[in-house]
Amino acid sequence: MSDFQELVKSFSKTREYVRDFFVYGFKTRNEFKTKSPRTYDNERRRLESWLAPFVQKDYAANGFNISLAIDSNLLDTNPLFQVWKTKSFTDNDIVLHFLILDLLLEGKSLTAEEITDRLLAQYETLFDIQTVRRKCNFYASEGILNKKKTGKTVFFSLDNTLGLWLKSNENMLDALAFYQMAGCLGIIGNLLSDQFDYTNKIFRVKHSFFVHTLEEEILLELLDAMNHKKSVTLTIKSSKRGLTNTAICIPLQIFISTRSGRRFLCAYLEKSSRFTCFRLDTIKKVTALETSQLYEELLEKLERNRRYLWGVSFEGPERHHQDRFTMKLQVQEPEEHYIVDRLYHEGRGGTVTRLEKNIYQYEINVFDCNEMIPWIRTFIGRIVSLECTAKSVEQRFYRDLQSMYQMYRISENNFND
Repeated sequence: MSDFQELVKSFSKTREYVRDFFVYGFKTRNEFKTKSPRTYDNERRRLESWLAPFVQKDYAANGFNISLAIDSNLLDTNPLFQVWKTKSFTDNDIVLHFLILDLLLEGKSLTAEEITDRLLAQYETLFDIQTVRRKCNFYASEGILNKKKTGKTVFFSLDNTLGLWLKSNENMLDALAFYQMAGCLGIIGNLLSDQFDYTNKIFRVKHSFFVHTLEEEILLELLDAMNHKKSVTLTIKSSKRGLTNTAICIPLQIFISTRSGRRFLCAYLEKSSRFTCFRLDTIKKVTALETSQLYEELLEKLERNRRYLWGVSFEGPERHHQDRFTMKLQVQEPEEHYIVDRLYHEGRGGTVTRLEKNIYQYEINVFDCNEMIPWIRTFIGRIVSLECTAKSVEQRFYRDLQSMYQMYRISENNFND
């Protein structure tokens, strides 16, 4: 039986577990049906080791569940960044990491052979030349080292100019502190701040979605594909059924919900000739394909279609190209004019018309009126009439209203009176 290891090789597996504990923390050990109890225990122990101050245990009838209690308003950094700092390594990895960087710290350019010789002469450590060359090439591909070829000879060097400049410029360190809290890929700002032992003493973010950092690896690959206008193959795991499938698409934009913070990839499926959105937290892998010749044309088409989006759905329940939604509201004037202001500010381009005193009409064309229902419900008690070309949306709204009447034992006639 292998020993428990705190560090991990696969970030994707750890990302899935941290998301389960952070977002679905109400589950007990027995409710993780797709994983073995031993696997669950190992991941729980890792989580408790990495994020001990934020782990919360709640006891239930069938055992206790583990969750993460994190209040972004009180923290100077994202504690989930710690998950990025847990990759396993071999003894050679860690030795070569520090010794190679130490040899090149003064700005010298050395070949792999010279680095190997100096490792033996200065540190009395013997490594195969090919091992050192592979390590240097890997660091060059990661941007840690500079690689320059002179004739047939390849030299490696360490450019520390940026690091020295950042260390001497406190304003830039403050900018890094802000970036790690506010920007995508904030782990970069956090790692650079750690390098200079600089802690964020200035900034706090009241509403921050710390869980986004678990998607940053996927986001970076998508942004790279978008930058090079490439199509991609997505490996997607359904959040409801747990099934895995693939989709070939052209990634175009990243959408972020202002209400839930959830992030989506808006892409074009050539096979079905339509736009669609994928939740970033369901994408497990991104594989870049060839460059798309239709990229600019699709971006222009998406921009034209965006004005008919309420959320992220491009297809309504009854497969109309667009649904027409009309709602009449009773608004007591002038004291309730803030309701009219809401229609303008939250109506996402819909038309607001004053029909008569105390009666206003709101109209809009969208791809999927189903997405509007949570917003429409906030006007219950003021709605005079409601119509939609997608009749299933109308039926759903009135069915929910009837359920509410029954739940609170309210007579519909009395309610209308």
